[in-house]
Amino acid sequence: MDEEIIAKQRRVMKERGLDALIASSPENLAYTTGFVVPSQLLMRWRHAMCVVEPSGHTTMVTIDMEETTVKAHAAFDDVRVYREFTDDPMREVAGALEDRGLAGAAIGVEMEYLPVGDFDTLRSRMPKAGFLPADAIFRDLRQVKTTREIGLLRSLSRITDRAIGETLAHARPGMTELDMAGELTGRIFSGGAQDFKLMIIASGERSQFPNVGPTDRALQEGDLIRMEIFGVLDGYHAGVCRTAVVGAPTEEQARIWDNLIECKHLVMELIKPGAHARTVYQRFLEKFDELGLEPISFVGHGIGVFLHEEPYLGRYGEEVLDEGMVVAIEPLVYIPGRMGLQNKDMLLVTRDGCELLSDVTATDELIRIG
Repeated sequence: MDEEIIAKQRRVMKERGLDALIASSPENLAYTTGFVVPSQLLMRWRHAMCVVEPSGHTTMVTIDMEETTVKAHAAFDDVRVYREFTDDPMREVAGALEDRGLAGAAIGVEMEYLPVGDFDTLRSRMPKAGFLPADAIFRDLRQVKTTREIGLLRSLSRITDRAIGETLAHARPGMTELDMAGELTGRIFSGGAQDFKLMIIASGERSQFPNVGPTDRALQEGDLIRMEIFGVLDGYHAGVCRTAVVGAPTEEQARIWDNLIECKHLVMELIKPGAHARTVYQRFLEKFDELGLEPISFVGHGIGVFLHEEPYLGRYGEEVLDEGMVVAIEPLVYIPGRMGLQNKDMLLVTRDGCELLSDVTATDELIRIG
């Protein structure tokens, strides 16, 4: 476990008057414990939960199938194991809390994740306890990354960027999107990622579609290719997107790309501690509007155990940036019926500005294939 994260949770519990904080979603469990419980991602009823107390005491509740995995990845003060099919995990959680003298305590719970039936079971077993929503607490805590999180995201950003850049460098006319997908996934894993999410490979007329996977469409001269993937490591995500062209870009494509890269560098200049998220977006719009095209409602977002987290650099962004935040910025264009171009990078907010984490592939000009 990341002791900086546990310390942050202990502080917020004392500030909010909580006697325990329960991480139950796969994302916040990975955030709290530092690892992923594999089957929890696939079967929601296989609950895995970590209870943290203001004293720092930690209790892990897990299904018997995952007991060895849990014990191998982190040292908890207590591990409670329930049997699949015969035991109710919520009763085990309630029993663990009662054994810690928390039967009438104020307990933070992820209301947005826990199914109603399971919450009702927990509440009926602990009628004297006060259960309070902790979803916003976790969202706020996750915004500023710890030293370990920053190191992990820096490494993962380069793994993801390199996998995309090398795949595009080896692409040739006649290859299919599925061919490229095979090469991309191989490079993601050989580079050191444990998993990936949301692979987007969209070429030619398909480049206009925001979130589509690969098909058997073959690359042709003049095609644009949008390639995006989220590499995953210990439950954390790095989102990187690159755009390439088969052959030489048209004058229009080059003009749009030049604007998107100017937007990238402008946003990087603006990102620093104290910058207001909406102000960054408004300044981005001043440059992007030169294209006369429809913008998306944000140019960047926080990222970590979720693909999208606060802060949002958008028209509704209310956050003020702080040192240690990690954001993904993505100037992009989707022209319905015609084409799409996108560049997505990972940035760390530093003491005086920002650091480009996805720094492997050169993007100032459209990548050329063939």
